[in-house]
Amino acid sequence: MRKIDKLNAEIVKCTKCTRLAAYIREVAKNKVKRHAYEKYYGKPLSGFGDVKARLLIVGLAPAAHGGNRTGRMFTGDSSGDWLAKAMHGAGFASQPSSQSNTDGLILYNAYVTAAVRCAPPQNKPTRNEIDTCLDYLEQEMKILKNAHVVLCLGRIAYDSVCKLLKSRPGKFGHNKVFACGKYTIITSYHPSRQNTQTGRLSQNQWNAVFKKAAKVVKC
Repeated sequence: MRKIDKLNAEIVKCTKCTRLAAYIREVAKNKVKRHAYEKYYGKPLSGFGDVKARLLIVGLAPAAHGGNRTGRMFTGDSSGDWLAKAMHGAGFASQPSSQSNTDGLILYNAYVTAAVRCAPPQNKPTRNEIDTCLDYLEQEMKILKNAHVVLCLGRIAYDSVCKLLKSRPGKFGHNKVFACGKYTIITSYHPSRQNTQTGRLSQNQWNAVFKKAAKVVKC
């Protein structure tokens, strides 16, 4: 078994955070009306993509009715739509949409993961829950030996990566670039509806981040 497969099998079985474990099971049982006839995944999520990738994308956590439903990060919700479209435009994805874990989406030279592996209530994991999940991200970064560019989507992703690297190269902001050891860190606002529907994050701003990532990956 590959190291990444062994890690992913461990993640799926995780119940370390009792609040989150209970919440994702509850959401999977008491579905929202628009997905009432679908079977929810309802388990912690591993990352996905190209294990030889040079770009590692770190988000916050699965969405309750997105990844927690479909079984894949950034899949089946508006954040997933934003991510897939931008990655496709920059040459990191085979298609501009991410609807299900069987939709044929393939990532090129990119791997997608998150700081927290279970959907948290109100999208707000506690500090203890974030720290508990940190070991999984650390193991992924060790396995993904070719990854030298880390795109952090949101402050929690950035804080988690900085904690692992024992460094805080600069203040978090949109489309900023920092050097940190062997890594180049790029930061972006998360493509949540809270940011995209309020105008805090525009499509042009979002696309610019991935154009920059594509250039840095080639360096």
